[in-house]
Amino acid sequence: MTLTFNELRKIKDRLPHGAIRRIANNLKMNEETVRNYFGGTNYNDGESAGIHIGQGPDGGIVTIGDTTILDMAVKITEETQSKN
Repeated sequence: MTLTFNELRKIKDRLPHGAIRRIANNLKMNEETVRNYFGGTNYNDGESAGIHIGQGPDGGIVTIGDTTILDMAVKITEETQSKN
């Protein structure tokens, strides 16, 4: 899957408080790894999250091999929006 970096950040920015922790707990991974998936760069506490960011418009082009984290983030966002 490919999208722009700015699109990826918009998805992250729409997540409610605690969603990063929820995703990390569900996937049994470090919270920093989830943050790195959304463009963070804390590799001391987290791991690479399987995305590649290349040059391009809107902050660059992001290529995602495994969309599990992204799918969970979209689902959480949709749940939050349907409650409001």
